[in-house]
Amino acid sequence: MEQKIHQGRNVKRFREMLGIKQEALAFDLGDEWNQKKISLLEQKEEIDENLLKAISQALRIPIEAFQNFDEEQAINIISNTFDNCQQPASVFYNSTVNQIDQFVKLHEEKIALYERMLKEKDEMMDRLEKLINK
Repeated sequence: MEQKIHQGRNVKRFREMLGIKQEALAFDLGDEWNQKKISLLEQKEEIDENLLKAISQALRIPIEAFQNFDEEQAINIISNTFDNCQQPASVFYNSTVNQIDQFVKLHEEKIALYERMLKEKDEMMDRLEKLINK
């Protein structure tokens, strides 16, 4: 059974990973947005693509992250590739060589994302300080 990606939950995940409050995202999206509307948006399973683009620009995260990230699928991949050495070493080696390459690639992408998130956090802090000092 194919499970649908919950785009609103993904928006919330990435927003929280970046350390951005709902109020700050609402501010970035425009005057008609407020904290309550962001909260309701994060509960929606599907979000209009134009709105996703605006959120993507505000958070500086690719739109595909909101459309494709599935936490359960990520957990399944991790749990299915974990092995506590109960298989013969040759079977383990042959079955995981490609998985190790994929893991290294994912790790490098994760580091790049964290670095980008830290940079975005610093920029957000600068913007918030400017708002506070107005």
